[in-house]
Amino acid sequence: MLDDRLLTLMDTSKMLDVHADTVRRWGDEGTLPMVRTPGKHRRFPLSGVQAFLGHKQPETKIDKPVAIYCRVSSHDQKQKGDLDRQIGRMSVHCANKGYTVVDILDDIGSGLLESRPKLQKLFQLVNSGKINRVVVEHKDRLTRLGFGLLESYFASHGVVIECVNEVFNKTYEDELVGDILALMVSFSARIYGRRSAKNRHQKEVTR
Repeated sequence: MLDDRLLTLMDTSKMLDVHADTVRRWGDEGTLPMVRTPGKHRRFPLSGVQAFLGHKQPETKIDKPVAIYCRVSSHDQKQKGDLDRQIGRMSVHCANKGYTVVDILDDIGSGLLESRPKLQKLFQLVNSGKINRVVVEHKDRLTRLGFGLLESYFASHGVVIECVNEVFNKTYEDELVGDILALMVSFSARIYGRRSAKNRHQKEVTR
């Protein structure tokens, strides 16, 4: 007998092993059978999901490999081997999970900087659809501020951010202090630069 139970979005996401946004997109596009409840919620017939699994391999971590992103705040940390050890831990994690790693991206610099070269490359991988998962040791490796915004943006492209460890190591506080000091220096330099420019302009006007 045909099983036509209706699955929720999250149940369907787990069954297909893809992000909920991917399931939502497949349903809206008609790729995956979907119905709407009177309350406008998406529901997916179990028989349709099973048929989908039978004829099409979903976008899983095997079909679209993951990217590892690692970061340390200073060259001193890299020289001490902190960056290499971080990469090693993430590589072991991905191997244990059975992930296929398409790229290992490593940056040296403050988590407050948006111009990190490898972070920009990560965005390119996300935008091009070459990965469906980003693996980081913890969210601050990716960014100090605005993690939720990055998470939402990546999710809109069907990419999940996987944080392996939410417990920060002993260098975390030192790095955070360094980042805050760097931010203060940056703002101070901007303010000083504007004041200097204003003073030069006033001197030129009064000549």
